[in-house]
Amino acid sequence: MSDIRDQYEAYPYPARDPADEAKRLITGSPSFPVEMDHCLWAGQRDWSQKLRVLVAGGGTGDGLVQLAQRLHDAGKPCQITYIDLSTASRKIAEARVATRQLDNIEFVTGSLLDAPKLGTFDYIDCCGVLHHLSNPEVGLTALRAALAPNGGLGFMVYAPFGRSGVYPLQAAFNRLYGHLPPRARLKHAKQMFAKISETHPLKRNPHLGDHHQSDAGFYDLFVHSQDRAFTVQEWCDALTDTGWTLTSFAQPGLYDLGQFTDAPAGMDTITQMTTAEELRGTIKTHVGYARASGAAAPQWPAMADRVPHISGIAAEALAQAVKAQKLPPLRIGAERITLTIPANAAPLLGGVDGTRSVGDIIGQTKMAQREALRIWGKVDAALSPWGLLHYSRFLT
Repeated sequence: MSDIRDQYEAYPYPARDPADEAKRLITGSPSFPVEMDHCLWAGQRDWSQKLRVLVAGGGTGDGLVQLAQRLHDAGKPCQITYIDLSTASRKIAEARVATRQLDNIEFVTGSLLDAPKLGTFDYIDCCGVLHHLSNPEVGLTALRAALAPNGGLGFMVYAPFGRSGVYPLQAAFNRLYGHLPPRARLKHAKQMFAKISETHPLKRNPHLGDHHQSDAGFYDLFVHSQDRAFTVQEWCDALTDTGWTLTSFAQPGLYDLGQFTDAPAGMDTITQMTTAEELRGTIKTHVGYARASGAAAPQWPAMADRVPHISGIAAEALAQAVKAQKLPPLRIGAERITLTIPANAAPLLGGVDGTRSVGDIIGQTKMAQREALRIWGKVDAALSPWGLLHYSRFLT
């Protein structure tokens, strides 16, 4: 643990300048409120009720700032607790929050293994942390003990195939330089990296870029002393063994074997996802949500009663592209995914504003409800697998 603490004291990760908060909000999955609601609560959470949040291993604050800002902007009550081993990382996270004048946040320096001592939480964010523990299952167990009834976890852990070339370099650099303090490790590792052949699997991997962005990114990718990646099967096994159940990945289309071929008869869902991961070969992180094992899954309301949100593109711009049948390919890393949405879905997409239900949107068109719901089903099938369409009453 001391090596990891020393690393993040020397190189807080990801590298962030609090002054940049005046220019932009870094967003992503997990911990995007409408995505949380969609994946954990069937789009039906009562956001007038205070959301108790634990950001476990919050680093320099990306997940914390995104969630706190979104809740603040929507006027939703919350109480957020941040915990991290690194005082240097905590200082940056605190400065980012102060720049944005966000409140209702408690900062704690410590290990996520102490989570049960901090109370119980409706939502736990744990991104980029569990794969750095000597025993990730112990971390998952601690987080499970801190989960309130009907609560959920948003996670990100490393995946192996999209990180091709990383682990041989980590092993070599730590064998050569692991006895040195962090700054010396980085210096020597960067010198050695410059000597590595352009045919090394890492240098032929187009899916990784942290090492080009900052010293902290280079160190975290190549010099980390404790790092592992999970296949889908390994991650789902870890969840199951510690009292969790996977509810959804943020982009379930990545794990859909049907994108490649029909699943053999009798193949279970996790094996299908594992096979899709192997066939795709580009996934570098698993991002998604989990709830407590045995907890009753919330029931989705009828489609007409769901409140849709379009993510990643303005709904009106999407509607225009669909109407003109000029929908650009969706870029997923180095891949391009073709989306098919019929032109007559444009009036429905144009009505999406995060406050109206599908039924309300249909009512504002001249379309017959049965036909409109059939068309909306095609919209849902095209966008939901890629995290572009969520259902939530977050803004109502």
